[in-house]
Amino acid sequence: MTTDPEFRRKLLTVITEAALETHLTRDLEQLGAPGYTIANARGRGQRGVRKAGWEADSNIRVEIICDETTARRIAAHLRERYYDNYAMILTLTDVEVLRPQKFSS
Repeated sequence: MTTDPEFRRKLLTVITEAALETHLTRDLEQLGAPGYTIANARGRGQRGVRKAGWEADSNIRVEIICDETTARRIAAHLRERYYDNYAMILTLTDVEVLRPQKFSS
């Protein structure tokens, strides 16, 4: 990974219930995410198997690449707003981007 801070960003990954998609996209836009990618997700965790056979039983994976301040602000908001009542996993990863202008707030 480059040591040039211009090319370094955070990847915030959110795995959660598909029922939250509309709320999440609204939150991400209000919290300054420069963009996001959403995909269907399947797997098993503490709340059992998520097969994605029915929309109410499916999960989504949301990826946001942005600066660290924005990533931590979004993560804090999601933890505060959704952790108690929804299945949700958040991870932060350092990433190197090749077009840094696409991932600025």
